[in-house]
Amino acid sequence: MLAPYRFEFKAMASRCEVRLYAPDQTLAAAWAEAAIAEVRRIEAKYSRYRDDSVTTAINRAAGRAAVRVDDETAHLIDFGAALHAQSDGRFDLTSGVLRRVWDFKTKRVPAQSAIDALLPLIGWNQVRWHDRSIELPRTGMEIDFGGIGKEYAADRAGNALVEHGARHGFVNLGGDVRVIGPAPDGTPWRIAVQHPRGAAGEILARLDVASGALATSGDYERYFVVDARRYCHIMDPRTAGRSGRGSRCRSWRRLRWRPEPAPRSRCCTMSSRALRSFRPRECATSRSMPRGSDIRCESSAGYATIALASSTSVSGALPSALLFAMMKLG
Repeated sequence: MLAPYRFEFKAMASRCEVRLYAPDQTLAAAWAEAAIAEVRRIEAKYSRYRDDSVTTAINRAAGRAAVRVDDETAHLIDFGAALHAQSDGRFDLTSGVLRRVWDFKTKRVPAQSAIDALLPLIGWNQVRWHDRSIELPRTGMEIDFGGIGKEYAADRAGNALVEHGARHGFVNLGGDVRVIGPAPDGTPWRIAVQHPRGAAGEILARLDVASGALATSGDYERYFVVDARRYCHIMDPRTAGRSGRGSRCRSWRRLRWRPEPAPRSRCCTMSSRALRSFRPRECATSRSMPRGSDIRCESSAGYATIALASSTSVSGALPSALLFAMMKLG
């Protein structure tokens, strides 16, 4: 007889949890500990705050020398490079230097001159990356795996659960969720998405996920408002929030439903109202939504993307898995 268990912990500056079904408390704790240990391993290896991390070693050599990396790091860098290409530069591993001027604790808009001084240090196209050797050519350049690190850790933690015998449960790293399987009776996990303009706990959408992963990022936690403009941590690294345009986040508005091209897939656009009542069955059975596709919910300043990847099922209703959902509002 399997029983539900929940284990909470903190990692990567987030509240995290492991939920799973197991025969007993002892086995559940062992499975959860294996997943948590994997999260902590990845955090230590890629944290920019540790002197002994891979990230620090690469950044310390900026402008001086190339650094050889292991296979795991090479795969992460390749993935970041692929995201840079697919997003036309909107995702960039070198954009972490923007922390030097965009400080959301002080709630001050940086001077234009300070932003302009950092732009030459941003640009994946400058990085020399070949055969597991990476070189940042300018002194002061940095790479930061923060944009993909938690998602990778969630995937690895989920794999650790499966390798140790778990079959039902999920890992949640501050909103980055990896589901390894539904409840023993086949009931999917219901994942709620916080409304970016609602009160704490107000839900924009609920998604039933039986297997796969889901990640969200919004502008409702790390932001500030100056002169009626909302500035958030989600910005276009190509402009670095120049004159406020890159980080300004507007309120949601209704958009029509339409198919449109997307990198390596197809996607559709829906209103935030439609997303609230979104059911994967409805979209995936639409002629405009083939297997392996994206749902894109756009606002005047950004979008939420739900990608459906082939091979497994959502709520047992589709030949697709809810693999990735990212809310981008700025």
